[in-house]
Amino acid sequence: MAYIVFDLEWNQSPDGKNGSNRKLPFEIIEIGAVKLNEEMEIVDRFQCLIRPKVYKWIHNSIREVIHMNYRELKNGVPFPQAMERFLNWCGPAPVFFTWGSQDLTELQRNMKYYDMLGLLKGPILYYNVQKLFGIAYETRKSCRSLEYAIDYLKIEKWMDFHRALADAYYTAEVLRKMDAKDIFPNSSIDIYQNPKSKKEEVHICYPTYDKYVSREFSARENVMRDREVSSTRCPVCKKPAKRKIRWFLCGSKNYYSVSICEEHGLVKGKSRVRKAESGNYYAVKTIKLISKEEAEEIRDKRDSLRQKRQLKKRNSGKIVS
Repeated sequence: MAYIVFDLEWNQSPDGKNGSNRKLPFEIIEIGAVKLNEEMEIVDRFQCLIRPKVYKWIHNSIREVIHMNYRELKNGVPFPQAMERFLNWCGPAPVFFTWGSQDLTELQRNMKYYDMLGLLKGPILYYNVQKLFGIAYETRKSCRSLEYAIDYLKIEKWMDFHRALADAYYTAEVLRKMDAKDIFPNSSIDIYQNPKSKKEEVHICYPTYDKYVSREFSARENVMRDREVSSTRCPVCKKPAKRKIRWFLCGSKNYYSVSICEEHGLVKGKSRVRKAESGNYYAVKTIKLISKEEAEEIRDKRDSLRQKRQLKKRNSGKIVS
């Protein structure tokens, strides 16, 4: 098994939204990666420049950050060739690590553009080192830059940031400073390729919460009617929890509920309904234990939404009369 820490640099339309290709808003122009063994030792490196096909002129703001111009990219290889090289270098069943959550999504989007997505089946389990850094050294909600993490851990800086191989190397060095207990229980799931069938649905148990990603449904209203989507099990004992506050919609996408486990206490459910590229809908649900105060906040939120709807209904009736 190989641990692959990779980073991407990408370009976008130099003309802004007017010149952007909807199917490929960000075109990858460089892939950099380092390979670690199970002892977290760096055993190999990969770097490849990619000759752009969609955006052949580098956006000014991107050129300022990555210090690269279009002349360098003329020496690159076409994306399909670069991708084949990269996947062959990764080897079978690679475990991916990235800084942040966007690189893996954009890698798949570029692969889809070139009809190569079948080479990397999803949903993909991976490790977000930015999140892991927060868990290990600060808080789960912290979102620090890579350079901040390098300075925090007093890692020597001998390459410029914002080139793919350099950022992959620095990410690997941050990873190598962490304990395994902070890494492997805290995987992430990339759902650019969301589950299409019951068999592909995702169930993951994390140290402090459970996550579930449903299959697709033809209509938004059918998602929360599904028994699995609407169920609430205690994240500790996995037994069904008795509902105290039924699922209610807050905003346009998020549903909340509160249940109680007789043994472990109050359980919060949050389900976000998303629209797939197919036009269908699916849910991403998280279940976690909460305090009485947090449960009361959810109850207050529900009651406030009810009052607003009732007031709107009454005002609408007055206008009609």
